[in-house]
Formats: sequence, C-alpha cells, structure tokens
Amino acid sequence: MTATMRPTPSACPACSAAPAAEALAARDLPKAQIALSLPTIHCSACISKIERALNDHPQVNSARVNLTLKRASIDAAPEVTAEEMRTLVEELGYEAHELDAGTLNATATDRAGRDLLMRLAVAGFASMNVMLLSVSVWSGAEDATRDMFHWISAAITLPAIAFSGVPFFRNAWAALRNGRLNMDVPIVLAIVLAIVTSLWETMLSGEHAYFDAALALTFFLLAGRYLDHRTRAIARSAAEELTALEVPRATRLRDGVEEVVNVAELAVGDLILVRPGGRMPVDGEIVSGTSEIDRSLLTGETLPVFAGEGQAVSAGEVNLTGPLTIRASAVGAETSLHRMADLVAIAESGRSRYTSLADKAAKLYAPGVHILSGLSFIGWYLYTWDMRTALNIAAAVLIITCPCALGLAVPAVTTAASGRLFRRGMLIKHETALERLAQVDTVVFDKTGTLTTGTPHLTNLDALPRAAVETALALAQGSSHPLAQAITKAARDAGFAAAEVRDVTEVPGYGTKGLIAGEEVRLGRASWTGAEGLSQTATYLKIGAAAPLALTFTDALRPGAEEAVQALVKGGKRVILMSGDTTPSVEALAQRLGIPHWMAEALPADKAARVEALRAEGAHVLMVGDGLNDTAALAAAHVSISPATALDAARVASDIVLLGNDLSPIGAACETAKSATRRIRENFRIATVYNIIAVPLAVAGLATPLIAALAMSLSSITVSLNALRLR
Repeated sequence: MTATMRPTPSACPACSAAPAAEALAARDLPKAQIALSLPTIHCSACISKIERALNDHPQVNSARVNLTLKRASIDAAPEVTAEEMRTLVEELGYEAHELDAGTLNATATDRAGRDLLMRLAVAGFASMNVMLLSVSVWSGAEDATRDMFHWISAAITLPAIAFSGVPFFRNAWAALRNGRLNMDVPIVLAIVLAIVTSLWETMLSGEHAYFDAALALTFFLLAGRYLDHRTRAIARSAAEELTALEVPRATRLRDGVEEVVNVAELAVGDLILVRPGGRMPVDGEIVSGTSEIDRSLLTGETLPVFAGEGQAVSAGEVNLTGPLTIRASAVGAETSLHRMADLVAIAESGRSRYTSLADKAAKLYAPGVHILSGLSFIGWYLYTWDMRTALNIAAAVLIITCPCALGLAVPAVTTAASGRLFRRGMLIKHETALERLAQVDTVVFDKTGTLTTGTPHLTNLDALPRAAVETALALAQGSSHPLAQAITKAARDAGFAAAEVRDVTEVPGYGTKGLIAGEEVRLGRASWTGAEGLSQTATYLKIGAAAPLALTFTDALRPGAEEAVQALVKGGKRVILMSGDTTPSVEALAQRLGIPHWMAEALPADKAARVEALRAEGAHVLMVGDGLNDTAALAAAHVSISPATALDAARVASDIVLLGNDLSPIGAACETAKSATRRIRENFRIATVYNIIAVPLAVAGLATPLIAALAMSLSSITVSLNALRLR
C-alpha cells in the first residue's frame, strides 16, 4: 500500500506546493519496467488484492496500482516477463493487458496542474504580504514611511507577477502573434497598467499605489484557471494510449527455433508464434494451428470467432484456446491497431476547433475594453494635459471592466456543475465538455460493454437435467472461453458440483471433450457436437449417443440502460445503436430498448465515419462507448462518454467518464449541462450589467484603481455565488 506523504514546512508557499504537486503527479504512474492495463478493477479491494499478489512475487521489487488510470506499474528483476505478471493478475480474476511503459512516460505527470498550483501559491503569498503593507498606508502612513512601504510592495509584486502571470502573458502573446484577441489580452493589459500606474505613483511619492490590486487580480484568475483544470481528469492523448497497447515483444520463429524479440524488429513475412492468452503483435495470416480469437477490443463482437489456417488476423486481437503460427503481413505503423491510433489522432485534432463561450465573449469584450480605455486616456490627457491623471483613469477603466468576473464565469460554473455530476457518478474531463453536452441532439450508443455488460449469462439452466449441468460444469471449469466461464459461474452459483469426467481435453477452436462412465462427452460448437445451430448465442453438450443439448446465453443489460434511453428519447433526442456485433443480436437489443435506428457489424472506421456523417448533417452527436473499436468514434463525436470500466484508450478519448455501472445519469447530465450553460450566459450578463453601471463612473474619473479593484472583487464574488445555484 502507498505511504502517506507529509508536507515539509517552508517559508515560501511555492516550495511547499512543489513537493505536494510532484507527489500528486508522480503517484499516477511510477517509473517501472512493466506496465499493465487493468480495465476491470473498480475499488480499493481490487487494488489491495493485486498489489499484494504482485509484491509477494519473489522477484518483484515493488508494484503499484492506480485506480484512476486502471494501471499497474511493476518494478521487477530483469528476468521477470510481462507475460508472467499478466498471467499472475489474470489468475486473480482480473483482465490485464501489457502496456509499453516508455510510450506512456510523456503523459504520466500532471505538469499543467503542478505549474498552476505553484503560481497560485506565489500569487497568494505575495498578495497577502502586499495587502498587509497596504493596510499600513490606509491607516495613515505618510511621506517617507508611505514611500518605503510602496517600494517594498513593488519589490514583492514585480517578481511575483513575473512568475505567477506567465500563463496569461503566454496566452495573450500567442493570441496577438496570430492576429486575434482572447480573454487573456485585457487581463494582461489590466495587470500591466495597474503595475505601471503604481510605479508611476510611487516614483512621484503619490498617496496611492495599486500593487495589491494587480496581485489580487492575478490570484483570482489563477484560482479560476486551477479550478477549471481540476474539474477534469488528467488529459492524455487517446492516440498515445492506443499506441501503448501494441504488444512490445513477440516470439519469432527462425528455422523452428523460438526467439523473443522487440516488435520493432519484426518484418513482413516473419513467422510469429502466438500462445493462448496472447495478443496478436502484427497483422497477418494463420499458417498453422486452430483456435478461437477474441476480437471484442477491436470490433465489439460478443463471442470469439473460429480461427484456422489461411484466416487473417489483426494486431490487438486475443488468441484464446490454441497456439497459432502467423505470417506477418503488416508490422509497425502499418498494422490495423496503429492505423486506428492515427484515425483517433485526426479526430482529436478536430475537437480542438470548438469555440468555447469564453472565447466567443472575448471576441466582443476585448476590443471594446481596449478602445474604451484608450479613449479615456486620450480624452483625459487632452482635457487636463496631465499624464498621471489620464493614466490613472485609463487603468481604473481597464480594471473595473471586470476581466476577473469574465475569467471566472466559466470555471466557476463548470466546477459547480462538475461537482453535481460527480455526486451522480460522472467525471467531467474536458473544459468545454459541458457546453458541448448542452448542444447534443443525437446520441449514439455502442452495444457490448456499454448498453450491455459484455458478459454472457446462461439463460436456460433451470430447464436442463441436473446430470447435464454437472457434466457441462466439469468440461467448462478448466476453460478460459467466455461461454465456458459463464457456465461455470451459473452452475456454481446454483450449487451444482462437477461430475467425474476423465481425460478432459480442450480442442482449440471447437470445445472441450472428456470421458464419463466410458462414454465420450463434448461441450462446444454446433458442428462439432452434431447439433443444429440456433439463431441465438449457444453452446452444445453431447453425452454419448444422446441428442445434443443447447445451452443458451444472453448479454445482460447494464443497469440504467432502459432508463437512459427513455430519458433521452423523452428529451427529444435521436438515439442510434451502433455495434460491431452480429445483426441478430444488435436488432434484438434495439427492439428491446425501443431504439429505431441501429447499425450492426460496424468496423471502427465505419463507426467514426458514421459519426462524422451525422455531424456533417448538422447533428451534435454524443457518443457513448467503451472499447477500442469505439475510440475513433468517441474522439470524432461532438462530445463523448465512456464507462470507468472501459479500456484506457476509450476512456481517455472521451470527455466524460461514467464512474459507476449505472447508465441512468446520462439523461440527467444533459439537463445539468443545459443548466450550466444558462448559468454561464447569466454570468456574462451579470458582468455586462456591472460594466454598464461601473464603467461610466471610471471614465468620469469617479473611481480610483483601488475602488475599481474592490468593485472587481465584488463582481467576482457575485459570479461565483450565481454559479453555486447549480448545486
């Protein structure tokens, strides 16, 4: 278990904040030789169980499991293989996939959060000290004493602003360099003018300086920026996560001799051995062996498919039951998994073109503020021919026009709305996700693992003879096939004991057979047992010469699936079901949930293309999915949601993560998003009304920069209180 870190006392808050922020970032993914993705862990008990088992291994130095990232990081002796660690975790009952830890290092730390936290700490520390000095001035300090306090304030403010204001300076410069304006431009101008005015007053032994106003403005805005950052999970690229899922090593056959090599060393035409439980490292064709392949991560197909000689396989598919030798036809960047990563990267770049409400407001607000401040300066200078008076009034106009309230308008609301949704089991990751969710008019659901649990359940246990169930249990309990595991679970939960079956053997690609009382018994495919296949999902049990018995299965609905669909339809949204699963199963689920539009046997590129087509028609699409095959569509959608049980790549590609198993909060989330957007617009209107009242006073010279700073703080508090109404 992780040890609790105690902060070290420090005279400087940046020094205090840095170790804490470093620890927060470092605990996400410690450096390790082996990294495993654990998509099915969901609580602290899972963490304890896996960490205990890994740390008990004699050659493991340390192992850490991160629940948020659903990832294990293992520091072990050089001879320990990732396959060994993966097998150890799967023996505990958890799904595990090897990740390339090197690929993930670039996104392992929350550098942006650490940076904002340090700058916020410095601004807060400096602001408190300058305000203490200002109190002395306001209390009646005069002449040399007042000037000394002003110069000390300047000595504190200038380096503090130079450090803390970097995010605003950087963003403002980037906007101006590209010939546009954003909210950071007037913010920077207000800060700079407040400092320049204060230095001017200090050099002329003036009564008032406004260093505290500049620092307070910086502190408020950094607080809003940090709140906005903390409403989201650590933003990592889904394309990088997909690349990390590529198998880092493979077993190559050279003249019948096995050698373990890095995947980068493989070439087209190489023969590669893939053992049961292993993932395909490349695209290729099976040249020997029979097995069954799990394609659910890539296509969403519920059931494994038969694999034999001559069949094509793709990188990322899982070999289930028998060893396969494949000849590589595509390696590295040419594999289907890597091409999917490219597709996701393109879709992610498209999402960044969304214009937020804050940016739209900045286009109108920034030019007006600059023009008004400039005209005030020119007018008062021409009226008084006093540079000092004109500069003071221009600074007051710029400060009182409330860039702080506008800067807080969005993060204050998103923080309140995110807290409300978090209590309902949803985590907002992206800063504009709520705004985009409020615009949704079309919802696309994946099937397997999203609307359904993705796990088959035996449906006709009660209709089977007891002897048949006990025989099926004896044949199924040693198999890793999903249907066999479903039989084992259902039979054991019902209290059945396995029959005495000898010589149990798994026949790759077909099923399991054995002997009972001298008769052969088989559990597996319809053609292998002599049965006529049913239209629904089933496996078949044949005992001796008796007619085969069908064991039928269904994929259970995820809790809240019906409620979510009904709420969305009632809200006037078009609902579409898209799945890589077979046509009968997709059609049956669509009819069961009352979804009129559905699409079956869709490849990942088909899903992304369909989402793009809907958007081209003007639809604002919400995509809900959980698998690798959904990742490109999740990234291409206007806004996207994935369950916490989703694979890392899908979860990272989404804007919102559903923390529990219940889908019902999705409908409420859409309504909350609409309310949040209304609050954001209300905040902009509050700031506008405030400016209409306050700006004439500043232009008329009736508000000093100090009064302007106090009014700015009051408007910021008003905006924050309005945001809290969402709770």
